[in-house]
Amino acid sequence: MTARSVAVLDWSASNVPSPARPSADAIWIGVCTAAGESQSYHRTRAAAMDHLQKLTAQGNWLVGFDFPMGYPAGFAARLTGSSDPLAVWHWLAARLQDGPDNRNTRFQLAAEMNRKLGAPLFWGRPSGLDLPDLPARKIADYPGSGLAERRAVEALVPSAQPVWKLFTTGSVGSQAITGLARLAPLTRAADVAVWPFDPRPARLVLAEIYPSLLAPLVTAAGGIKDQAQVRLLARALWRLQDTGRLQGLMTDLPAAAQSEGWIIGAGHAALLQRAAA
Repeated sequence: MTARSVAVLDWSASNVPSPARPSADAIWIGVCTAAGESQSYHRTRAAAMDHLQKLTAQGNWLVGFDFPMGYPAGFAARLTGSSDPLAVWHWLAARLQDGPDNRNTRFQLAAEMNRKLGAPLFWGRPSGLDLPDLPARKIADYPGSGLAERRAVEALVPSAQPVWKLFTTGSVGSQAITGLARLAPLTRAADVAVWPFDPRPARLVLAEIYPSLLAPLVTAAGGIKDQAQVRLLARALWRLQDTGRLQGLMTDLPAAAQSEGWIIGAGHAALLQRAAA
């Protein structure tokens, strides 16, 4: 891992372009390489992905995204008929409409998934959006549905919101739908691997991160929170390569990670904070 450059993305599922002036709750990309650190601001998902693909076209990269790479165990098979977590990515990519101006159909697609799954597992939507199959509030009986509300990794990161939540603060479910659909085409390349589902030493490794593991440092840094998060986390992951600790964080995982995904550094926030300081 010592030769890898690192990029960290703070994602957004916004339905409109972010403000022209750099702001919070938008897409930020933090980069740490042998040449130094940088951060960039992107108003749309299309612009961010275009920038990322150009950035990572050469060399070895670890790229982290702040949304779940997988869903609770059993979801992939229920939705797609395949237990492969990446089957969900391609299912979403084939159905989500996500335009260059950020306008997207994530709520409609979540309602479709609820119908297919036979339960209102996804929840949260704007009050003016009439979607009978997508409740505005959580009403699902997750144990009764046969699918867990939270992934195993979230027991170590209890502040992480469940992937079913699509609206208001912490709506990581919307980020996952829009993010996984955008990443799906990248996985068709032979030199791309998704951690932890594919352990190959590929040129470009896509992984899940959770910037809030660095919350004390981010608060102390001031400025735009999203920019500070990507700067500090990219730095931490870059520095952990030199000591070999990053490889340990990415290999010593429970069995659940193979179906649900995992957050780099889950349960090791103090280690990440020391590396970022």
